[in-house]
Amino acid sequence: MPKKTHIRSVLIIGSGPIVIGQACEFDYAGSQAVRSLKEEGIEVILINSNPATIMTDPTMADHVYLKPLEKKYVVEILEKHKIDAVLPTMGGQTALNLAIDCEKAGIWQQYNVEIIGVDIAAVETTEDREKFRLKMQELSLGVCRGRTATSFLEGKKIAQEIGFPLVIRPSFTLGGTGGGFVNDPEKFNEALTRGLQASPIHEVLVEQSILGWKEFELEVLRDNVGNVIIICSIENFDPMGIHTGDSVTVAPAMTLSDKLYQEMRNIAIKAMNGIGMFAGGCNIQFSVHPETEEIIVIEINPRVSRSSALASKATGYPIAKIAAKLAIGYNLDELPNQITKTTSAYFEPAIDYVVVKIPRWNFDKFKGADDKLGLQMKSVGEAMGIGRTFQEALQKACQSLENRRNGLGADGKELTNQAQILESLEHPSADRLFHIKDAFMLGVSMRTIKKLTQIDHWFLRQIEDLALTDREIQRYTLDTIPKELLIEAKRKGYADRQVAHLLRCLESEVYQKRQELGIQRVYKMVDTCAAEFEAQTPYYYSTFHSDYSEDPQNPIKASLNESHRSDKKKVIILGSGPNRIGQGIEFDYCCVHGVLAAKAAGYETIMINCNPETVSTDFDIADKLYFEPVFWEHIYDIILHEKPEGVIVQLGGQTALKLAEKLDRYGIPIIGTPYEALDLAEDRGRFSTLLQELGIPYPKFGAVKTAEAALELSKTLDFPLLVRPSYVLGGQRMKIVINEQELEEHVVDVLNYFPDNNILLDFFLDQAIEAEADAICDGEDVHIIGVMEHVEPAGIHSGDSHALLPPFTLSPILVEQIEDYTRRIAVALRTKGLINVQFAVKNDIVYVIEANPRASRTVPFICKAYQEPYIKAATEVMLGAKTVKDFKFSPVKEGYAIKIPVFSFNKFPNVNKELGPEMKSTGEAIYFIDRLQDEVFLKIYAERNLFLSK
Repeated sequence: MPKKTHIRSVLIIGSGPIVIGQACEFDYAGSQAVRSLKEEGIEVILINSNPATIMTDPTMADHVYLKPLEKKYVVEILEKHKIDAVLPTMGGQTALNLAIDCEKAGIWQQYNVEIIGVDIAAVETTEDREKFRLKMQELSLGVCRGRTATSFLEGKKIAQEIGFPLVIRPSFTLGGTGGGFVNDPEKFNEALTRGLQASPIHEVLVEQSILGWKEFELEVLRDNVGNVIIICSIENFDPMGIHTGDSVTVAPAMTLSDKLYQEMRNIAIKAMNGIGMFAGGCNIQFSVHPETEEIIVIEINPRVSRSSALASKATGYPIAKIAAKLAIGYNLDELPNQITKTTSAYFEPAIDYVVVKIPRWNFDKFKGADDKLGLQMKSVGEAMGIGRTFQEALQKACQSLENRRNGLGADGKELTNQAQILESLEHPSADRLFHIKDAFMLGVSMRTIKKLTQIDHWFLRQIEDLALTDREIQRYTLDTIPKELLIEAKRKGYADRQVAHLLRCLESEVYQKRQELGIQRVYKMVDTCAAEFEAQTPYYYSTFHSDYSEDPQNPIKASLNESHRSDKKKVIILGSGPNRIGQGIEFDYCCVHGVLAAKAAGYETIMINCNPETVSTDFDIADKLYFEPVFWEHIYDIILHEKPEGVIVQLGGQTALKLAEKLDRYGIPIIGTPYEALDLAEDRGRFSTLLQELGIPYPKFGAVKTAEAALELSKTLDFPLLVRPSYVLGGQRMKIVINEQELEEHVVDVLNYFPDNNILLDFFLDQAIEAEADAICDGEDVHIIGVMEHVEPAGIHSGDSHALLPPFTLSPILVEQIEDYTRRIAVALRTKGLINVQFAVKNDIVYVIEANPRASRTVPFICKAYQEPYIKAATEVMLGAKTVKDFKFSPVKEGYAIKIPVFSFNKFPNVNKELGPEMKSTGEAIYFIDRLQDEVFLKIYAERNLFLSK
């Protein structure tokens, strides 16, 4: 049937600040849904408190409310607008919980608002563990033995009935919060108490443990007349026992027989129909016994999920976009396929490649955290690799992680202590995937590895084969390696750096050898239909799985390359890779706006990124998307193929910025601020010389390479000292030390982690006021887009500080001085684009702490607070299309905007929660106040004074 004509306006609920377990996949889903509904002429109203997302950009929805996700603010919106329907399935657990709260309070009924895209009763069935268990039994579907408990004594009784091992799953939590396996009675009391406390309704499911079973997911879409399609099957590399958000996952499923897949498909449809008749997306998770093939339904998410984003990027099928249209009445056969444009959306994707997702963890930010993986999700982001085989996709995903590895091993960072490796295999942590390869390299038997990990033999054989390939390559030198072996290595995803390590030569020499032999990557299209129909979407991945000519001088035939270069002038934008603490969704916001601005300036835009959760990797944002690692070898080949006018590095955070040196060395134009200026800002010695020449105060500092030199320098600088490595993000390994013992210990720790970095020592300005300024510069003129004052004193990382825009205690003279210093530094650095300068103010003296000539995490916040498209303007300046004087900005400056950091400490209950110079927040919210007497601000300020008193 056609869309419902009575729905003329829709409220979309966002997911709020980024937390572990609920990240920017919902920004991606929400952004797609907004665009999808606006295409239908529907007025879209959005509520979300996250300023860092594209979803909350004023160009997205018709009305954007940057408000806390609470009932009273929903009512405020309903009082202002005539809203016909609410779509709560695009904002994760937060949005669903808010929708349920509003339903229970009678708010939707009072304002005659229809809930679309989900059945609230279905949500309650799937979230209430006991209702879910009973519903699955009613449908004659397999489910774990167990019952829910709402008290400690009830939980103990259930445990005695079922017996150990057990698993505890709290109701109505996200990311597995509060859950866990309990193998013996001694640990049960503590686990049960933690689970009851984690659940908002004080309820847990106590059920049999299926630890070690295989885990699968199906992404399902259903329309209003009951048509159902399976978008994607996903298999967890890790067996049951590790949260799916912390698991390496593979699409399509690799070890699932067709018979078992068809059975699972039928169960998925039966389960989805059984919980409620709503039109939209649904994620269903299964567990399969590795020997008997018994299937158990683990859980159902009747909404867009984290896996929906992965499935969308894996197949090219825009699940959230189609789900939004189904929610307003369309059926699948009435909608066009977004990729082929010729078939309908009622068409199950088929893919002729493999996708591997690997989580990205940040355990180093949480000293003392338990880094063992289990039912509670702990990863902060993820990277995805696409290849023609599992091995190729796996190695590309490893190259995307930015964890100082060049792939799956073969890079000199292997663990060689067998006892440690075996411990890691049995008790999985973030490095287990790498340690499996290490185990094979040391000769540990397949039987032992299988017993310890319970990972399917097929996956283990794939990794064993990589270990055998390592050994085979090591037998040769660059001059003697056979062409066939080099082709085989590249087809298995080996980076040139890995091959160079194994051949004991330079990466550049391996690259040159490949060129001489005509071994080059080709680009294939992500088309959703395994090339059965012609695709129209410019979404590509690279592979070496092509036919090679025997003639070394003859390159790969152009017909094998599905990415055809146009004659248009083009620009490449480098993305920021997987989310992590210190570099999150705010840089995706910057990249997307950079792409749109470059398009508007007449450039063909090419996006390179490997993060499946983001809007920048949506296939219809840039003119061409290369879903590839933000890793030199991949980027360089794309540049050689596309021949752009230049590369934009200052929108993708530190990830993109770190590649500027190589771009410059290879003579590739950097659009915007030149490399020399980027490097000058990072080099504290040269930067301080610049500040000296400009007559700008800065804290005394020095740079060292050894602990001994640090101790010597401390005699000149005096304590307290701020110690940090150069070229890092999020204050990584940054610490304030107060004596020689602390200094020596920390310098040794930093050098172990960053052996090649300079160690910077700054005299720390205790109890100074910290502030920062963002600006746009065209090389001559500067426009200050905003000055923010931190509530917490200097010493707390800027990403963890509450901050007010504009400043709230700094005098106009000091603010003027901050703006003056920012202008002078921007011009002196020959900035072309964005710059962020950080300051410490003590005894009415303004000191410059550092300058970052790139987009900062605060730019999206200022854009939202002042309602100005500063990224667009900065991109036009970078491209030389406009100068600063061409813009007439009119920022909306009413009251104050507060940046509120949000933490995920609940995932790490035993870590020190005290804040310091190393960033720990996972996201942020924005809150507007008219005056400083606002109770929210007074509470924040009181906490600051409490901190100072300590």
